[in-house]
Amino acid sequence: MTKYRQRNIVGRCIGWIKELRRICTRYDYLASSFLVMVCLACIDRCLRADFSDKT
Repeated sequence: MTKYRQRNIVGRCIGWIKELRRICTRYDYLASSFLVMVCLACIDRCLRADFSDKT
């Protein structure tokens, strides 16, 4: 049961990342550049989640 819950979290995160146009269409040719963009997208998501209730 806990593995299914973790799968749900990962699936929602991947779905959110795929909504970002730059990552979905993969404009970056180098794997390292793509990885950086995915990391920045995750950081942006975390910051929005942390500060969304404080505004």
